[in-house]
Amino acid sequence: MTLHQYLAKHYRPATVESYNREIAIFLSSYRAAPMATYADLISYLGVLRERYNNVATLNRILCSIKVYYDYLCCIGSRKDHPARSILLRDQRSRDVQLQDLFTGEELERLLERKERYQALYYRNRVLMGLLVYQGLKPQEMALLSVTAINLEAGSIYIKSTHTTNSRTLSLKPGQILLLHNWLQQVRPKLLKGAASDVLLIGQRSRPMQVDDIVKHVIRSYKNVYPGRDVSAQTIRQSVIANLLQQGHDISVVQQFAGHKYPSSTERYKQSQVETLKAAIEQYHPMK
Repeated sequence: MTLHQYLAKHYRPATVESYNREIAIFLSSYRAAPMATYADLISYLGVLRERYNNVATLNRILCSIKVYYDYLCCIGSRKDHPARSILLRDQRSRDVQLQDLFTGEELERLLERKERYQALYYRNRVLMGLLVYQGLKPQEMALLSVTAINLEAGSIYIKSTHTTNSRTLSLKPGQILLLHNWLQQVRPKLLKGAASDVLLIGQRSRPMQVDDIVKHVIRSYKNVYPGRDVSAQTIRQSVIANLLQQGHDISVVQQFAGHKYPSSTERYKQSQVETLKAAIEQYHPMK
């Protein structure tokens, strides 16, 4: 497998182009890259810090470097990953801000949005149900095929991505009837004779891409909760945080979310003191 093939398999075209460019620069400026150690890469990043003042630029380069070693590990050229644990000191915090998220009741209200066109009502209810009930990522939703749905078992199979594991999740009773009508009646009409096994179809008989899903959620729900960010990301984060708040074991929630590492799930489990502190920092009038 070539580097380009690996990138094309795991990332969107625009991301592939960006990673290809950054990795090519990295390999041309650092010939010893294939055999580099953790210390070597730290030194290399130190040189880049003197050249670039923009943290976003440094982080983009670091992400590309990590993807390069992901590729080497995938094809067996390396057994270790020298860049995996490298983090920028001034990198933006990845802590999940629980005070910005939505309760289960607030998420349910998102499903009450009225649609002008009946066909889109079914498509959008299927899409939003996968967000609100299964907490899927847009990339996972775009990869869903018709065969991933098992209506008899009431389950859905989610393929793995570069950031999440594959898993099979249960469907809610209301989703089963909705999916049945979508698959048997509405979806074929939207396809207009076109052949596709992708679950989510757009108005022009084309499969919905990741960007289509992201933009649909932002555009459709931007005024539902004024002053709050309603996006595919915050909906997924809310679903995961709510499960932990309900007392589900962290290993169960990790499997549900498809997180590769327990640390990814633990970011959603802040103590009451930390949650209160975050809320005060956001809403205190003296901030």
